Amino acid sequence: MNDFQATMLERAIGRTLRKWRRSRDLSLVEAGSLLRCSNAKISMMENAVRPVNPTDVMAAGFAYQVGGPERDKLYGDAVWAKQHRALAAVEESLLFDAARDYVELEFEASLLRILGASLLPGLLQIPDYTKAAIIADDPLRAEVVAEQQTVLRSARQGRLGGRDPLRVEAVFTEGLLNYVVGGPAVMRAQLLYLMELSERPNVEIQVVPFRAGAYPAMGSTFTVLSFPHEQHVDVVYVENFMQGQYMEHPRDRELCNLKFAALRRVALSPGESVELIAETVERL
Repeated sequence: MNDFQATMLERAIGRTLRKWRRSRDLSLVEAGSLLRCSNAKISMMENAVRPVNPTDVMAAGFAYQVGGPERDKLYGDAVWAKQHRALAAVEESLLFDAARDYVELEFEASLLRILGASLLPGLLQIPDYTKAAIIADDPLRAEVVAEQQTVLRSARQGRLGGRDPLRVEAVFTEGLLNYVVGGPAVMRAQLLYLMELSERPNVEIQVVPFRAGAYPAMGSTFTVLSFPHEQHVDVVYVENFMQGQYMEHPRDRELCNLKFAALRRVALSPGESVELIAETVERL
């Protein structure tokens, strides 16, 4: 049984798609032929009886010869609807409030600066790595939590691509690369995925090697989120297994930014970091 219930935004997107089609005087069959899909799919999109893929919205805009600004606006609405549906799919009990807020902020951010010491951030995890980490942390709820997180992670990772991708600057310790989460096969796949991500122009990964010894902010992990609007200042987010916390005081933000800049100087260059990750893969 389909238990999908459209939000008001999703219904508005459907109405706009219908308006676009009718402005071209196209039947459902003709529109399906133009978009190379079934007329049933066109009908479901217009009547909001299932989630609309932002890519389909963009394709319809081009097919119906809709002007750029109007087409881009509806595409943005579809992306927003998809992200918030993924967030709503996560049960309230599975994420504490600060963590839910963090995911919201991550969707809105334009840049993340991440220091990781023992576990990769969810944004960069593959499903098997996520599941293994959850099983180790909370085996009694592992299956349901892993399923919910898979839905959420997919939407989060969508921010790494697209027309306005999220920029990520991540610094990890070499020790993090050597925790064999999920076993050798899973960890190998995870490290290969990191190498793949590092090829993207908006993702930069650096590793602090063991030989660096002591390093700035040693023993800590944090994420600095930056936003595209001038009115939205940077936010520092720190989390442990019990709670998440935001630090918004200018002094705290400045200190974390200084520590992160110092970390990048101590860490290997992005190219050298990829080489170290590759060497770690070979040892698994």
